[in-house]
Amino acid sequence: MRLDDITPEDLTPEQAAVLDAIRGGPRAASGRGPKLQGLVGPYGVWVRAPSVGIEAQALGAAVRFASSLPESVKEAAICTVGAFHGAKFEFAAHRILGLEAGLDPADLEALRVGDAPSFTGDEATAHAVAAELLREHRLSDATYATATEAFGEAGLVELVTTVGYYCLISHTLNAFEIPLPADWDDPFPDQA
Repeated sequence: MRLDDITPEDLTPEQAAVLDAIRGGPRAASGRGPKLQGLVGPYGVWVRAPSVGIEAQALGAAVRFASSLPESVKEAAICTVGAFHGAKFEFAAHRILGLEAGLDPADLEALRVGDAPSFTGDEATAHAVAAELLREHRLSDATYATATEAFGEAGLVELVTTVGYYCLISHTLNAFEIPLPADWDDPFPDQA
């Protein structure tokens, strides 16, 4: 990790407000996935820049908890992004959420090792949108049409925003070399 350890007691009032928003928001109430409210993952980075951190965590809450997209659709896209960027913390956390959402472990393993998953239905469409945005930085007419048919315009906006938000998280985690919790398996052990 490239940042010095920080505790809640070290925070300025502005930084503490970011932590309070994380701890008191929908992440704390969701009951889904690993319990990661606090100074872990990207949140331990974002509290250091409160004006950005408060907005980033709010966008994340909207993407994760206020979206019309099914959990399996979001997690297929998020895991695609995490695997593409080799973001250890992101992929490990969202693999857990993906399994909880009903994604096939074999598809998540395929993503982890860089193979094409065998997603079907809306999860396949979410993966196609995420993968195409990551590789091509835009959507083909065919992918756009399929995704709009599957999710509607508002849903596609939510999906594209989800992909972009998790690119932000991936870059944050990778730039600051945020470690995994000690009890998590490293999904990409060959990467620094």
